[in-house]
Formats: sequence, structure tokens, C-alpha cells
Amino acid sequence: MPSAYLLVSHGSRDPRPEIAMQQLAGLIRDKIQNSNKQQNLFEIAYLELSPEPLHVQIEQFAASAVAANCNRVKVIPLFLLPGVHVMKDIPDEITLAQAALGQKIIVDQEAYIGAHPNLESLIAKQMATKNTAAWILLAHGSRRPGSQQPLEAMAENLGAITAYWSVAPSLESRVKESIAVSKREIAILPYFLFPGGITDAIAQSIETLKLQFPLVNFHLAQPLGANTADLAQLIWDLIDT
Repeated sequence: MPSAYLLVSHGSRDPRPEIAMQQLAGLIRDKIQNSNKQQNLFEIAYLELSPEPLHVQIEQFAASAVAANCNRVKVIPLFLLPGVHVMKDIPDEITLAQAALGQKIIVDQEAYIGAHPNLESLIAKQMATKNTAAWILLAHGSRRPGSQQPLEAMAENLGAITAYWSVAPSLESRVKESIAVSKREIAILPYFLFPGGITDAIAQSIETLKLQFPLVNFHLAQPLGANTADLAQLIWDLIDT
């Protein structure tokens, strides 16, 4: 029997992530429609800032899945790092949904999108546009122990360094470290999926850094989900197995 797939993102008051999510969902539905395989239901849901809590969204989607003769709902977290949302909040919501659904259908949590093996290649492609620069991967950050380790490992593989918006080391401290070893071209890649309030704040902070360090050439890359087709392909890889 086919599975049904529910892509879960954080949710935002900013309309841009919602628009990007709808575009992403459209691309994935096109891939499902064009597939030769018996393919399944696909929908999006939100962990926060939705009219209904995630477990209710899962239950509603599961009802559609049962009606479509699916025997399993696979929840794909659209998150880049294994922070509290991936490791606790979403599993807790799934537990609540499963308790309400009983044996009608099984709800599983799949790997978060940041664990996809091809994500590193997507970042490398962006970095290749400025291969003379010192690259900083700037993520939100988390106080959960070990949550940043996957990004640290990826940055090392790519010859980049990391910085975090909410925890140390900060972007400014990493910029100063790079300048101290004579780097005069610095590129920053926001390790975020979509434009939003934080990426706007990052852009503003870089304008401040330009004033502070006028001899340095700064370059701000797009968030990872700016190329929606590439992101859709990563998700499709998880579904088309």
C-alpha cells in the first residue's frame, strides 16, 4: 500500500516562507503526477503559527490518507539542523496524533531535510560562484547539545567556517577572525531555507560590517531554498524511494 507524505515546516508570520512553501509543494506534486510509480498523497503542515496544532493537522491528513488506501503517513521535517523542533517538538506532536488515530494508520517521522546527503552538493554549487572568498555558513543556532555538529562537519568538508545568529560564535566575530588572517573577500551563506525576518536582519548586519570594514568585499548569498527546484528535488529524493 502507498504511503502519504506530510512536509512540516516551522511556520512564520512573514508571508514569504508561506509563498515559498506553496511553490515547493506545487513542484513536488508535479513530480508525483509525472512519476510512473503508484504515488501517494502529499501535503504541507506547520509546527507553529497555524490555526491548528501540528498533531491535529497530522490527524486530518491521516484521515485523507486512510480514505486513499494509504497505510502510513511519513512526516518529513523541513528543518536544517537536529534542534529541539526535530528531536522533541515534532515527535511529541506525532505521538499525540498516533494516540488519537489508534491502529487506523501508522505515523512515522522521516529524516529532516538537513540530513540529506545531497545538501552539501547544493551548498558547494552556491560557493562555487565565489570560489576566491572566505565562506561563512551562518545558521540560526541552538543550545541543544550536538545540534550544530552536522553543520560543523559540513563546513569543514567545504572549506568554510560557521557562525550563528542566536549563539556564539557570531557573524561579526567570524568576520574579524577572517580579516585577522588577511581575508579581504568574505561571502556569507544564510543557512536558512527561505527569506524572512532573520535573513533581512542578516542583510542589515552585513551593511553595518561594510561600514566597519570598508576594505573588505562582502558577498551575501541567497538562502538555501531560494532555488525552489533544487529544494524540491531533495524532498523528491526522500519520497521517490
